[in-house]
Amino acid sequence: METAAINRIDLNCDLGESFGAWRMGEDVALLELVSSANIACGFHAGDPEIMSHTVAQAIAHGVAIGAHVSLPDLQGFGRREMSVTPAEAHAMTLYQIGALHAFVRAAGAKLSHVKPHGALYNMAARDPSLANAIARAVRDFDPQLRLFGLAGSALIEAGNALGLPVASEAFADRRYRADGSLQSRREVGAVIEDAELATAQAIGIARDGKVHTVEGHNVPLQADTLCLHGDGAHAVLLARNLRKALETAGLRIAAPGTA
Repeated sequence: METAAINRIDLNCDLGESFGAWRMGEDVALLELVSSANIACGFHAGDPEIMSHTVAQAIAHGVAIGAHVSLPDLQGFGRREMSVTPAEAHAMTLYQIGALHAFVRAAGAKLSHVKPHGALYNMAARDPSLANAIARAVRDFDPQLRLFGLAGSALIEAGNALGLPVASEAFADRRYRADGSLQSRREVGAVIEDAELATAQAIGIARDGKVHTVEGHNVPLQADTLCLHGDGAHAVLLARNLRKALETAGLRIAAPGTA
């Protein structure tokens, strides 16, 4: 498993999650602060125009571009679990990577990584067969693409098994359980709304390799990339504070695989 070098960390954010006339997040402001962008591919959010615009903005800001693939659930924002077979997961992952790749290639840039979204992310973290299907789709499209997944999860294991470059991901603004899984969003307090608390958690992960869990324990957690959620009410404030704190702690913000 790749682990973060002592002097660098990636800061990624889920972007391009508007749809039609409905707008979500402050993408341009966030692109000035992160090093990797996970762009929605139309299944949980985003549409062709939004995808094209977000790709262009990411290129303009020099941010690595990733496909944020999801279950087909616009109404539920991709956060509702569905029963899907490995074959279905493989096909829908390929479909979404291909859709975003079209915009990236047309803009003269290169796709950098793939990260599942929401329920698909959590399902793949614990289900080896689903994780393998997603990892195979990434490999089948381009074995040079980096697979983002929850640190210590089945998805990272699947990526390693297939020889993909991987990025173990941790979250600044989500609570953890003692087994390294994320606390369910259905539970009160699962999302850290306070920017100072989220920043402190991120520093603990990036610099010290540990996280404080909801059970009250400090457990090891090695990460190559930290995720921020662009749909949060204070997403820009958190990203600004977090980047400043990480740099103050001596960490350089850079996408995985870059010099």
